[in-house]
Amino acid sequence: MNIAIIGSGYVGLVTGACFAELGVNVVCVDKEKEKIENLKKGVIPIYEPGLEELVKNNVAAGRLSFTTDLGEAIRESLVIFIAVGTPPRGDGFADLSHVEKVAETIAETMNGYKVIVTKSTVPVGTGERLREIIGSGLKEHFDFDIVSNPEFLREGSAIEDFLHPNRVVIGTSGQQAAAIMKDLYRPLYLIETPMLITDVKTAEMVKYASNAFLATKISFINEVANLCDAVGANVQDVAKGMGLDRRIGPKFLHPGPGYGGSCFPKDVSALSKIAKNNGYDFNIIDAVMAVNQNQRKRMVDKIKQAVGNLKGKRLAVIGLSFKPNTDDMRDAPSIEIIQALQKMGAQIVACDPAAIHEAKKVLSGVTFVEDPYEAIEGSDAMILMTEWNPYRNLDLQRIKKGLNAPIMIDLRNIYHPQQMIDLGFQYVSVGRPVSHPSLNESKK
Repeated sequence: MNIAIIGSGYVGLVTGACFAELGVNVVCVDKEKEKIENLKKGVIPIYEPGLEELVKNNVAAGRLSFTTDLGEAIRESLVIFIAVGTPPRGDGFADLSHVEKVAETIAETMNGYKVIVTKSTVPVGTGERLREIIGSGLKEHFDFDIVSNPEFLREGSAIEDFLHPNRVVIGTSGQQAAAIMKDLYRPLYLIETPMLITDVKTAEMVKYASNAFLATKISFINEVANLCDAVGANVQDVAKGMGLDRRIGPKFLHPGPGYGGSCFPKDVSALSKIAKNNGYDFNIIDAVMAVNQNQRKRMVDKIKQAVGNLKGKRLAVIGLSFKPNTDDMRDAPSIEIIQALQKMGAQIVACDPAAIHEAKKVLSGVTFVEDPYEAIEGSDAMILMTEWNPYRNLDLQRIKKGLNAPIMIDLRNIYHPQQMIDLGFQYVSVGRPVSHPSLNESKK
């Protein structure tokens, strides 16, 4: 089977490489010539563990190729995946202009029956819109089916998520399209991956509902952490006690500076707008967004309370990406927190294993370094922003020696409070009680 993946960004590239790994002939399409030329040379435009090797292996095997020729890719493929960007518009809705442009080109180029699959996250009703665009734009009559096949890829674990998913959702009203999609995913069926076959609108809603629920869990545990700060309880033990209940589960019950990235903020906002556009106030989702926004402000308050007057203070920010194992800075909590600290007069020196290149595009006035100890040296406090594995076992004595004052604000609860206190740190975390020695005592 030949398939085309239109859009060679994060979702498109991972999807294409993984389908090729499953033995399918895949052509990935993108309008950016430089990106396609680099991909042909094995240069990957994003940071994702294991992706470079997967791409190179399947290119070498002849199952994966790259092109800017959208028309040729459409003509030569039975299944066409639309994986272009759907960024948020100014009003919070998803911008479908790229998706609609692809649909117009499909209509102009189609030379036979095609299965057109939306892999991009799109609002409910987009499938019907694509059917209208393609149906009205056909130069001659050809049958086609519209399918919604939402992706559930976690940045940093995308390959594992594709090859060993929790489920595959296929939304279509066509029996032929359903059979083709099931055949495409047959290797996953053989490892007993659950497959949900439903209508297009329901599949579109599954994606939004899933991301919104996970975002809700994050905002909920952050609210619990804030209350734990107030009453002196330990949020990590609270989360463990909650997670042991199988109805709740332990995933996404980790407090911190709030959710970010390319999916949760956009999808939660879009779901709220979809509801309002249909005459419904999705109050829980509106609260989730408000809590997430407020959580970043609370983190700034924690830093200010620990450090005092920030004017002229040098602060080391360790980790920048919105989560580990990615270079994605889209809506990362670090951006808003750093900018707020800068407005208060703080000087920021920051490091990250992968995201510095992307961070430079969205942060100004920041000194970027590769080594966390270089960032810490001569700083007045250290802020742990992202829980990359290399930051989980730092040399604490070296950190204490390098800082002007032994202040660590751990926004990911990586280290144990009592251990940090015993080492003489003024240690601040999220939702965990500690008894701080004075800075004077800690320097003795």
